[in-house]
Amino acid sequence: MYQVHDWAEVHRLFHREGWTKTRIADQLAMSRNTVTRLLEVSEPPRYERAAAGSKLDPHKGSIAAMLDVDPKVPATVIIEHLRRDGYEGGITILKDYLQGVRPLFVGARSYQRTSYLPGEVGHTDWWETGVSVPVGRRITREVFGLVTTLPHSAAHAAVFAFSKTMPDFLPAFSGTLVRLGGVPQAMVVDRDTSIVVPRSRPARLHPEVAGLFGALRLRPIILKPRRPESKGQGERTIGYLETSFLPLRSFDSIEDLQTQHDQWALEVAFRRHHRRVGHKVADAWKVEQGFLAPLPDPLPDVDRRAEVRVTKDGFCRVADVDYSVPPGMSGRRLQVRVSTTQVVVFSEGVEIARHRRSYVPADVVLDATHARQLRLARDAQRRLRDTDPQLPAPDLARYDALMEAHR
Repeated sequence: MYQVHDWAEVHRLFHREGWTKTRIADQLAMSRNTVTRLLEVSEPPRYERAAAGSKLDPHKGSIAAMLDVDPKVPATVIIEHLRRDGYEGGITILKDYLQGVRPLFVGARSYQRTSYLPGEVGHTDWWETGVSVPVGRRITREVFGLVTTLPHSAAHAAVFAFSKTMPDFLPAFSGTLVRLGGVPQAMVVDRDTSIVVPRSRPARLHPEVAGLFGALRLRPIILKPRRPESKGQGERTIGYLETSFLPLRSFDSIEDLQTQHDQWALEVAFRRHHRRVGHKVADAWKVEQGFLAPLPDPLPDVDRRAEVRVTKDGFCRVADVDYSVPPGMSGRRLQVRVSTTQVVVFSEGVEIARHRRSYVPADVVLDATHARQLRLARDAQRRLRDTDPQLPAPDLARYDALMEAHR
């Protein structure tokens, strides 16, 4: 069973790099028929945890450590060190494993260049803005920005969110590429837990992130840890934003922050002459857009799905906020689809509620129709509880007469 990472890499090499199926099969150590089957699948396959049991599994951490030191170390040298640690398997399964993981270590070292071809690579990283904006009910929350840059032209895009989780990364990253007008060949990312599975060796993307990269035909380059100099382009862009965009500004909402940034980027940041680029950013960006791959139409679905249980008082909780559902659903399990702006509730595939998403902690979002139905139901329950129904006393003489008639 091949995983989402295999699907993403096969689609990228075939659609983006123009490789033949045979070359892909040789590179990824799979059959040509498997490559064909993966290309026929338009959506990322469902993630399944790989089964344990390989003789190589206990030694994968040691292999990763050796590749960290020298990504091109031969398999014969690696197996020599593994024998000392008790490895009893053969060199064939080691070579097959190295064929899949070695490019991750080689790529992390080879991405850094003094100059970039147009559309060759992008950088994306989270920005801790230090800015708080109102979210309602006299509450404010800190805002984070996902910043994606194109080093060739120095063009950038930022999309803002209230947290830095994997469900936040997916729509934010997609939004930055929409603003930049296309997809570069590769994207440099650090090991933030919203992007990379924590403590994975070698580092690998979350299945949802790998699915998005695969749908975009985008090659990920995961940086090695504790190398801040590797993030130079992204850090310089964030520093520029902090000194040139934020000062003397205030924001009424996250939407206001997004609008102000997008307008400032087009009117100020892109009109400046960039010393390294040697041109105005906007001019270089227009050229680079011709080298970017087009975004898929429609864009990949990045909404979060979850299953929730309805509380006794008729609400379902999503991200610390209670959203109302029609009465009579207490205790049932429902499905929710969560975007950056909406929460939609389904029961067995049928939409039963739609709310504007709230970012107020512990908020209660009550639909007017649900509130009216809830009040009517409670009034009916109260009348049944408080009213003592008066029933007429039974006329027992009728039973006596009936018994006499049957004698």
